[in-house]
Amino acid sequence: MRFAVIPDALNPLGAVMPPGITDHTEEAGRLKTLKEKLTSSSTMKDQSQSPPNLPRWNGGQRRIGLTGGIASGKSSIERFLKEKKGLPSIDADLFAREALAPGALATKAVLRRYGDAIIKKSIDNQNCLDRLALRRIIFNNKNERLWLENLIHPIVKERMESEIQVYKDAKVLVLIIPLLFEANFTDICSEFWLVSCNYEQQIKRLIDRDRINIDDAKAIVNNQLSTGYKKSLADFIIDNSGPREAWVGRVESLLNHN
Repeated sequence: MRFAVIPDALNPLGAVMPPGITDHTEEAGRLKTLKEKLTSSSTMKDQSQSPPNLPRWNGGQRRIGLTGGIASGKSSIERFLKEKKGLPSIDADLFAREALAPGALATKAVLRRYGDAIIKKSIDNQNCLDRLALRRIIFNNKNERLWLENLIHPIVKERMESEIQVYKDAKVLVLIIPLLFEANFTDICSEFWLVSCNYEQQIKRLIDRDRINIDDAKAIVNNQLSTGYKKSLADFIIDNSGPREAWVGRVESLLNHN
């Protein structure tokens, strides 16, 4: 697979700025702001190396950071909290998908970087991402994964912080953040809940859910921060490897913890 020639692979926006974008004042301003956020540190670092003492939200609102590996069962926990307990929730994945929607600034950057390898046509004939192709690239190349994460995470963080204000009067707010520790989003959460299951279950659920082969599933899971390490960072662990009744009781107990 051949990627586009990039003058500086560790400078995502400097390397992939779509041609002609500076002719549009509004987009240029947004690009400049985003670039400043991404280059605020002197070098790109692997964000999977989270410090043991993590920053967290210490305000009056209880903000539950719900996280876990892919296909661990976070969505089931979120639905329970939302539908059975009436708690408002914000899902970081929605903003990540929004950031890579057809025509979005980050989408243009990604398409410019990888070219035809990840391009497909949308219904209205716009160039959009072949997400499976992109997934294969980033989960088989650490540098590419870091590049994409450093492009998307600041966008998602900004959207999360804005949406939190909508629920500022809620006593409890659930924040579903799959990469809570990897992306350093802990500072917007007052507590960290980790949903976990065993490795074999995770692989099977991922294959069944996304209809991918076992090699792709293993590549995705193996490139995430290990469940064992995330357990050392989490405040509470929800075991989702057994029947629903087991984790429901655990979640009920955690809600009453405060």
